[in-house]
Amino acid sequence: MRGLLMKLEQNSRLDGIGDRLQRAVQGTLRGQRIRDFLHGVWLGHPLHPAMVQLPVGAWMSAAVLDLMPGQRRAATTLIAAGTVTAVPAAVAGLNDWAALSRDQRRVGLVHATANSIALACYVGSLVARRNGRHGMGRALAYAGLSAASGGAYLGGHLAYKQGAQVSQSISEMHLMSEGWHPLGDLSSVPQRQLVTREIDDVAVILYRHGDDVTVMLERCPHQSGPLGEGKVEQVDGHDCVVCPWHGSTFRLNGGEVVHGPAANDQVILPTRVVDGRLEARLP
Repeated sequence: MRGLLMKLEQNSRLDGIGDRLQRAVQGTLRGQRIRDFLHGVWLGHPLHPAMVQLPVGAWMSAAVLDLMPGQRRAATTLIAAGTVTAVPAAVAGLNDWAALSRDQRRVGLVHATANSIALACYVGSLVARRNGRHGMGRALAYAGLSAASGGAYLGGHLAYKQGAQVSQSISEMHLMSEGWHPLGDLSSVPQRQLVTREIDDVAVILYRHGDDVTVMLERCPHQSGPLGEGKVEQVDGHDCVVCPWHGSTFRLNGGEVVHGPAANDQVILPTRVVDGRLEARLP
């Protein structure tokens, strides 16, 4: 299985389909507010993995009921609920997928294909059940659950092996030692400019606004973009840093994500000034 997944990650023949689908998704979901909503910016957590609990839970419950006598109506209702909720979950997943790197998109394409097959099986199951062909309906439902399980396995590979839509900056924080770390004289930090420093070889950015200084991890949570090379913009009255790679935007006074594709807030380190020298530590 490991070898198969590695070949899938490296299969450039999927890029033709993937690139066309990416352009179609980006052309359809154009509004920043729509993309941010589907990324889960408002939730502070990727929305897609939360939404898939609805169809998966409904379909798995229906699979249990299909094994029990007298539960045809309940199983059909659950399959209908799962099928309906699978559509918005898929839209959120496509929105996330379009912002991934190429090797991640290859695996994500097969993940989406497996889930599309599952959805088609469940639609067929509903049609069969409504026409009184309950045996065929159960068979199609179990085929759909098998396809969805394969898709879920690939989704786990995307998240846990390839790091899709997980915070890429958290691992950096774990490299820092405990205690307060010096970052130089406060007077050396310019007003309203991004400055890059290091703590235990981990890059952080400094941003001074009056006497307040923000110290933020420099790697973007989305795809490890260099926030220190980003630009500062005002969003809703707050100074924000915009990642130069994919445009993820974070408030400099709190680290909250404002615009995706990142769905996770950025880590802010506590600071203090001792004898005119700025220091920071782990949260």
